[in-house]
Amino acid sequence: MTVCIALPALAVVATLAACAPAPAPAAYGPPAAFSASDFAWSTRGGTAGIDGRVAFGRDGQSFACTGSVALTPDTPYTRQRFQTLYGSTDSAAVPEAVVRARTVPDPNSDYRSYVRSTTCSGGSFRFDGLPDGGWFLITPVSAGGDRIVLMRYVRTRQGTTATVTL
Repeated sequence: MTVCIALPALAVVATLAACAPAPAPAAYGPPAAFSASDFAWSTRGGTAGIDGRVAFGRDGQSFACTGSVALTPDTPYTRQRFQTLYGSTDSAAVPEAVVRARTVPDPNSDYRSYVRSTTCSGGSFRFDGLPDGGWFLITPVSAGGDRIVLMRYVRTRQGTTATVTL
């Protein structure tokens, strides 16, 4: 008899938990400080590449590239920064206004000299001569209205080209 009473109570708890709002992205410890030495690996050349295309759609609309594609090295600093800005270090599609409204620790650290950039033409882009490592691909897209920023984590390996669709 106790089991019969407990099961409905568990079902109510599970239902309420499923309806609870998702927590905001959490910080993972103290802010990661910018360190140029963390980026050193990304300045080397290599034989890896990324062949990408944008094929993003939402609510029946197809989105197109509206700017350049940035390739940012994965470091403790950028990982924490992108977790805060995009709510993920894997992949995201976030309205540009939301990304711009979020604040990050140490916003004045200049990691931009380590970011590689290329144009997105006809929905395609390419990076060559990359070293082994983890990278964050970022590009704004639009369907005529407000822009959305797409982010995706990519790992490169020497002698191979990663194929990525955003």
